[in-house]
Amino acid sequence: MQYSITEVCNRVAQSLRLMVGVPEYSQYVAHMKTVHPDRTIMTEVQFYRERQEARYGGKVSRCC
Repeated sequence: MQYSITEVCNRVAQSLRLMVGVPEYSQYVAHMKTVHPDRTIMTEVQFYRERQEARYGGKVSRCC
């Protein structure tokens, strides 16, 4: 199975985003459309804000 350079780059970029904790909005939209069609889909800004709140709990902790 051969992949184009574009496909490989897209997969590498997606993997790197997941490694550092950046969620995929397009995957969220696809999931919501197939699994929860009755629910309202968040905007991209709302989605990223909600993901940050979930990850960091709205708290900024510092060592100093």
